[in-house]
Amino acid sequence: MRRPIIAGNWKMNKTIQEAIDVAIGLKRKFYTFSETDIVICPAFTALKSVSDKIVDSSIMLGAQDIYWEEKGAFTGEVSPDMLKDAGCRYVIVGHSERRHIFAETDEEVNKKLRAVLKHGMIPIMCIGEGVEERDAGMTFEVLEKQLTRDLRDVSNDEAMRIIIAYEPIWAIGTGRTATPQQAQDAHRFIRQFVEGLLDKEV
Repeated sequence: MRRPIIAGNWKMNKTIQEAIDVAIGLKRKFYTFSETDIVICPAFTALKSVSDKIVDSSIMLGAQDIYWEEKGAFTGEVSPDMLKDAGCRYVIVGHSERRHIFAETDEEVNKKLRAVLKHGMIPIMCIGEGVEERDAGMTFEVLEKQLTRDLRDVSNDEAMRIIIAYEPIWAIGTGRTATPQQAQDAHRFIRQFVEGLLDKEV
């Protein structure tokens, strides 16, 4: 049976102290919560401070992004070891804002995904179609393209550690809402496609 997960992406919000306050509040409420996995993803600047506050609770820490290189002259980027050192267990890759605002490609998502896996963390890989693609009936075509490219050179064992999050971009800030059936249709397609790649049920 699949275990549910609730992951909160805080995006570019909250100072360090604000992030600490929210984390402490969540810790009090969900200290021994076991019905689902809970992950919070603060900004990079607050990761270590939040990690220290939730270390002995059921809440786990995630990062909003990653860079695939180990170290070097990559101004502004954060490496896998830096995230692990800050206490991260999860990392979001391929979020729609990274893809559309910062022009992140599937090839870059793939590099980030493999870096997360290599360093023993769990990737939360986001995929989804935009409004024009949805209206053109290209939902499954877009998902297949993203899955094929993003999962390139990922082994079966590694794939079983990946969380794939369907992100209906066409329903974000447009006044339109994805129905449960539309989400389920996308989830079914994703599961069937990945099962075909792995030759096993997921």
